Amino acid sequence: MPSLKRQQARARWFGTLFAKECRNLASGRAFWLLLLLLCPLVGYSFIQAMALYAEASRSAAQLPEVAHNISPLDGILVPTFGALYLANTFLFPFVAIRTLAHEKETGSLKLLLQLPPSVGTVMAAKIAALAGAWALVAVPALSAVALWAMAGGHLHLPELASVLLGHWLYGAIVTGFALVAAALAESSATAAIITLAITLGFWVLDFAAAGESGILKSLASLSPTLLLRGFERGVCSVGSALAALTAALGLAIAAGILLDLRGAASRKLALLATTVCAVAVLATAAAQLRLYADASEDRRNSFAPADADTLSGLKQRLTVLVHFAPEDPRYIDFERNILSKLQRTMPDVKIVQASRSRTGALEEASEKYGTILYQYRGRQTESRSTGAGEILPLIYGLAQVERKRTPAPPPYPGYPLEASTGAAEIWFYGALPLLMLAAWIATQGGLSFVYAPGGARSSEVRSVHEGVKRKETSQ
Repeated sequence: MPSLKRQQARARWFGTLFAKECRNLASGRAFWLLLLLLCPLVGYSFIQAMALYAEASRSAAQLPEVAHNISPLDGILVPTFGALYLANTFLFPFVAIRTLAHEKETGSLKLLLQLPPSVGTVMAAKIAALAGAWALVAVPALSAVALWAMAGGHLHLPELASVLLGHWLYGAIVTGFALVAAALAESSATAAIITLAITLGFWVLDFAAAGESGILKSLASLSPTLLLRGFERGVCSVGSALAALTAALGLAIAAGILLDLRGAASRKLALLATTVCAVAVLATAAAQLRLYADASEDRRNSFAPADADTLSGLKQRLTVLVHFAPEDPRYIDFERNILSKLQRTMPDVKIVQASRSRTGALEEASEKYGTILYQYRGRQTESRSTGAGEILPLIYGLAQVERKRTPAPPPYPGYPLEASTGAAEIWFYGALPLLMLAAWIATQGGLSFVYAPGGARSSEVRSVHEGVKRKETSQ
């Protein structure tokens, strides 16, 4: 069975290359320095978050109604994982770049690509090793969550899963850009500059699109930072997750195409064009999937169950004509609390902004400014209200339906807590860095072997390392 033999050979090569990549990551300084830097970075974010959370909790002790607004998602999880966001943006790309750039600079990549495994197998091994490295990078943030739970803090697992998934998707996209940059550039410094320029470009796009509409806002919706914000709020979008995975996979494939030494330049260009078109089509199609899950415990991203059931049954298009400027605070609240929920709940919602300026400073004197027009099945009504209690009955009136009767969930109780930060300070500023340092020293002393099962393959992989050593000696 030739196909079975090929699969077995591919699996053996993958195991060999995966072990090599893990060895290279563990033997390099970049990965361990990243872990050491993350300890105080995550620790400071977590300790500050706990201090601010305790202050809010003291206010709740005096005013019990304030407790309903105290959520560990906003107070603990998002600020703590914010350190992981910085690592994904500025630090982890250097680790990803090193997996390719170092081998290109020493010449070992050319030797490696001359071995029997395909470029796809080589890239798959590198990506698998980077995925394992990212899991270790997330350990400090996860240890902060464990300390929060040990201190008596409340933890809603769907909220934690949503935040963690958002950061993983963001990291996958940034890593994909880093691999493409490393495949294009001749040095790791150039690849790092390219990756940093791309990530900063997304920041500039987010800033430029704030308060804008039209094409610029549509482009900003492609930003991985905007993707992360949705998951941090507890909005788990299946379409966004699939689109992000498609983009990350497409970037990895593009990096493999650029690294292939066996293909002509014209063939590479054709494959790159095909990959870009396929990724664009698949990501666009995935983004159209209207499957959402509200992971927040307080259901901040959803209407009441009765309203959600009623609105989901309205199949015709609802058009909302908004006479608000994009930067008007009233519009920002209206978009977050009403429009975004309508788009996630109803099958077809079209939002039209009629404002001619970003701030509305020159339009407030107009009688139309501040009005919102709703159109459904040829009927329309107008209102100046931005609250769900007034808007939803208007929509039901246009659709000529009655609000369904569904049992209301219990109100969100809030989880105030005043906890000491002493254990966190000891862990993040002392114990955890020492453990990371001990692991670094242990790996440096125990990674002198080359794992390569399969007889002749062991000698082939060893010959690559010997060739690299000879090249470095000659240089």
